[in-house]
Amino acid sequence: MHQWSSILFAAVAGTAMALQGTFNTAAGKVIGIAENTLVVHLIGAAVIALLLLFGIGKGDWSRFFEIPWYGYLGGILSAVIIFAVVAGMAHLGVGNATAVIILFQVSAALLIDSFGLFGADKIPFAWSRLLGVVLLFFGTKLVFK
Repeated sequence: MHQWSSILFAAVAGTAMALQGTFNTAAGKVIGIAENTLVVHLIGAAVIALLLLFGIGKGDWSRFFEIPWYGYLGGILSAVIIFAVVAGMAHLGVGNATAVIILFQVSAALLIDSFGLFGADKIPFAWSRLLGVVLLFFGTKLVFK
């Protein structure tokens, strides 16, 4: 995949995440955060099931049991993420919560890269990357002002 198309997909994901957090927070205020987390996952499962029925998937179900143990944790983390985003946005606001989310997401991602954790390609540590996290920290503080 070309670098620019990868950047575009990442930009779409970031925008969608901010919208999803906003939409989920609105729904969570009505029916409850945990209840909304379940609704979001049920709707998401139904949508992807329909897409699979229409042939969007090109995977190999016969290899399901070859997935490393940590590969099954995505569903658990998905529930944690949706619940935590809604709880954070409900009290901090969309912008403040998103700034904190991005700070910690990038920090965790850089640790994963630096150590090549969970099958990720190892990307050597660089001081410039640490500086980027420090700048994100101060940017996050500015967003809270």
